[in-house]
Amino acid sequence: MLSFDNITKSILLKFYTQSLRNRIFLSMLLLVVLASILIAAVTVYQYREEAEDYHHDRLERKQQNIKKHINYVLNDASYPIQTKYIALIFKDEIYEINRIHNLELSFYDLKGGLLKKSKNSIGKDTIGKNLQPYVLDALLASSEKTFIEEFKAADQNYQSSYSFITDNNSAPLAILNLSYIEEDGFIKDELKESLSRLAVAYLLMLGIAIILAYFLSKYITKSLNSISQKIIDTRLNKRNKRIDVSQNTTAEITNLVKAYNGMIDELEVSAAQLAASEREAAWREMAKQVAHEIKNPLTPMRLTVQSFQRKFDAKSPDIVEKIKEYSNTLIEQIDTMSAIASAFSNYAQMPAQKDETLNVVKITKLALDIFNEEYIHFTPRQEQIIAKFDRSQLIRVITNLVKNSTQALEQSSQENPRIDVCVFMEDGAAIITIEDNGIGISKDNEDKVFEPKFTTKNSGMGLGLAMVKSIVEAYGGSISLLYSKDKNTIFKVSIPALP
Repeated sequence: MLSFDNITKSILLKFYTQSLRNRIFLSMLLLVVLASILIAAVTVYQYREEAEDYHHDRLERKQQNIKKHINYVLNDASYPIQTKYIALIFKDEIYEINRIHNLELSFYDLKGGLLKKSKNSIGKDTIGKNLQPYVLDALLASSEKTFIEEFKAADQNYQSSYSFITDNNSAPLAILNLSYIEEDGFIKDELKESLSRLAVAYLLMLGIAIILAYFLSKYITKSLNSISQKIIDTRLNKRNKRIDVSQNTTAEITNLVKAYNGMIDELEVSAAQLAASEREAAWREMAKQVAHEIKNPLTPMRLTVQSFQRKFDAKSPDIVEKIKEYSNTLIEQIDTMSAIASAFSNYAQMPAQKDETLNVVKITKLALDIFNEEYIHFTPRQEQIIAKFDRSQLIRVITNLVKNSTQALEQSSQENPRIDVCVFMEDGAAIITIEDNGIGISKDNEDKVFEPKFTTKNSGMGLGLAMVKSIVEAYGGSISLLYSKDKNTIFKVSIPALP
């Protein structure tokens, strides 16, 4: 099941790719939105940087002022200026410094031990009585002998500053720790106010961008739509109109129109050449068809003669009937060839089809009798199946398919060649199947076997199966490649049968 996000992405993608106008419109809006987001991000970043600099500078000023106050107290102290007396010197003064400067402070000895603090310290680093070793290391490693640590406690940001206080000889006396609270309330309010103003400006800019994008995209694509409609109406078999360019048209559109007009001129020349080429090709194709149609009856005629020679028996009681049957077959094929010649001379189609009521089983057997191959087996499931078809055309269909199977067997060098021809009724239609165990038909060629001019043989024009298909379909039937696998091929012919 598609999620809402996927559906939204699909709709937006379809809208974006649907037309150039939509692309221009969305691109302009996207540009405005991205610019707005970028400006807002820069604004937030700038405020944060300014807030960080503000707190850092403020802490430095506080530290300097407090150190001045500490030096004043030390200069006025009645105790020796030594580390061990720091707690006594600032016994009361530390609270006064805290009150004046509004900052919590603590004194540590040089080893990190707590000496004095204004009150309980805030934050993770000053909870204990001693400084953490990393603080001492960072302080000693600092060139300015100052270490500032930032941390967060109770949803509040803090800065903890560590620095040395010295005696009159600039010798380290103690470590001063200041706990500074980063109060960002004012800065956050200013940021919210600035973002609110920017939001209003962005919405106004977005509205203007939508209007401009709409009219601009419409203006840009208007000329393109006109040209595209002209291109859609362009036909090879008619005279196409050129497009006139106005003076206000942009250079890009002008170049496109010039290219279209040039294409129209070339198209007219190509149309004349194509017409001449089509006429020549039509004559070549007609000659091929005629040659194939003339050659096609010759095969059954030759096979009929061979079969007559092989089966002729002067003493047979039905010799007269057989001679008459063979003669009629030859006469039919000769008549077909004569009709083809007449059709060619009269620029007509192939021989006219005759609607004859015939027994499909009998005609199929008659067509197979002209073949001498012993591996051809005929297995009818019914004795009689009546259909309307041209007798000579049906013989042509069967002989063509069986001839293809024999050629496939010759190419395969099959040790046990076999061709099975079966006739039966199925769903009110006469079905003829021709199966062989020859070389088979590759998967890539299965869809091409009925195309004109397609052949896998070294000879021939590839018109046989195409012609068979045309004959069968002319009588409302169908032919199909039913199966071709493991060097087995089955063709199925379906002809509407009479009740």
